[in-house]
Amino acid sequence: MTENQILQGLGLIAVLAVGSQLVASRLRIPALIILLPVGFTAGALTDIVDPDELLGDAFSPMVSLAVAVILYEAGLGLDISRLHGHMHRVVVRLIWIGVLLTWGAAAVLAVPLLGMSKSSAVMLGVILVVSGPTVVGPLLHFVRPTDRLQRILIWEGSLIDPVGGILGALVFHAVVASGSSDLSGKIGQFAESSAVGLIGGAVGAAVLWLLLSRLHLGEVLGTTAQLAAAVGVAAACDAIRDDTGLIAAVVMGMALANLPGVSLPARRPFLETLVSLIIGLLFISISATVTPASLRHVVLPTLALVAALVLVVRPLVALLSTLGTDLLRGERAFIGWMAPRGIVAASTASTFSATLVADHVGGARKILPATFLVIVATVTLYGLSAHPVARRLGALRPARARPLLVGGDAWAIDLGRALRSAGLDVLMWAGREEQRDLIRAAGLSLAPGALLAAATGEGAELEGITGVLLLTEEDDFNALAAETLRGTVDGFVHRLGPPGLSHGVVAPYTKGDTLFGAELNRPGLARRYGDGARIVLRPVADGIPDGHALLFLVRPDGRLDPVTGTRTPLPEARDTAILLSPARTPGRVPAD
Repeated sequence: MTENQILQGLGLIAVLAVGSQLVASRLRIPALIILLPVGFTAGALTDIVDPDELLGDAFSPMVSLAVAVILYEAGLGLDISRLHGHMHRVVVRLIWIGVLLTWGAAAVLAVPLLGMSKSSAVMLGVILVVSGPTVVGPLLHFVRPTDRLQRILIWEGSLIDPVGGILGALVFHAVVASGSSDLSGKIGQFAESSAVGLIGGAVGAAVLWLLLSRLHLGEVLGTTAQLAAAVGVAAACDAIRDDTGLIAAVVMGMALANLPGVSLPARRPFLETLVSLIIGLLFISISATVTPASLRHVVLPTLALVAALVLVVRPLVALLSTLGTDLLRGERAFIGWMAPRGIVAASTASTFSATLVADHVGGARKILPATFLVIVATVTLYGLSAHPVARRLGALRPARARPLLVGGDAWAIDLGRALRSAGLDVLMWAGREEQRDLIRAAGLSLAPGALLAAATGEGAELEGITGVLLLTEEDDFNALAAETLRGTVDGFVHRLGPPGLSHGVVAPYTKGDTLFGAELNRPGLARRYGDGARIVLRPVADGIPDGHALLFLVRPDGRLDPVTGTRTPLPEARDTAILLSPARTPGRVPAD
């Protein structure tokens, strides 16, 4: 390729990756449904979208390191304290039962369906055991299942990838060696590979712990240190033993997520943005390596294989993994309907199949196209059906809003009671113990102290929270918390406005929409409440009385629509209005 062709090819891959994600966002469908056919089409119709020509021998190592970054970022979300009891048991079972049953079933079926040799069938089977956060995470974000289901499936996807990668490498070497290694030798190789990955991950985590906890790196250096450590450790482990970098990456992320005293600067948005870009680039690149000719004789047999995996194998894995646990029937069924294949399956198939073809292993040419079709079929099937299936099974999060109110003043507690009376699942947090006692006395759910600390300090997601209202009497705290929490909540983050002539350190100079407008800033609202104004609840159909200030609308489907400085939502007949009554006018909050 010429220099111009290389530039055009790399540029087109980047544009297609991001463009596919933009289109998917507008269509409200998982991006992978578009990425795979776009990459395949680009590879078929152009000569410049050819990763093997663009990058040569560097393509496979770059894919491996890119996957390591993805798994490191996924590991950062694996907080062991959130996985306990029956959830822990289910995840462990999903890993070992899922690997054994999926591997065995796929290998047995591949021989008659695809006409593969036993060696190629075993190779394909081990490739297809992986799922991965690259597909499970986006699908779950789109579907929004219950918190328990989300944790189980994310843990499974994040942990099964390195296990599958290591098994794939061992099977590959065994096939290349024509089965000369005995069973004990293979078990020893697996143990050695696992040890390399675990030791590498522990060393990388220790280095990052020292850098982040002792040197107090800023956001830029702290983020680049994480990226460099993840790539460097994964590369070193892979150089020692194939695919051990995947284990090292997950171990590093998990260790940092659970070690005390570690501050993870700028986990969002940089790492998540980088991971999103990497996923797009990898799926476009790998799918472009699949040619139309290679699919000609494997489409129907592979679809039969997919049907067996989806309709028989995965439900059986889910059934055995959830026996004797407290998961509901709908949750068990949804686990049985969520096993898409992702980038690790594609990368291992791309890496190993070329060598097996060169060694004239029977059926090896079908490994990559079959894997590609399995990925396309499972991602499309689960992507289009997961949400309606979860709704039918009752496995979705409640549609009604679950706001987090931060603050313990009397008016904020009354606001919480009013929102709860409107049918919302209200959660409150306050810093002072006397305020927390008042929240408990009002019968409102009190968030654990670590919830807000984790989100503001580490960028952890506030799971299940649909909006945050920062209502404390500290304007600077409200402003800083609003800046930090944006991006950690799947919904709005709003704060009370500071006084008009505020001399705060941060609040007067922080951008972002504030609640209720300029007249109802923090001191103005507190003054009116002290003068007798109260939070009241009223159906919009009954009209909004004169002198009452609209604060929120609760929509019929349970959505919470706040009034802000730049937007006043339009009331509709079936809405419930949360109002502030005039000063010195007795108000009421309906009894629960």
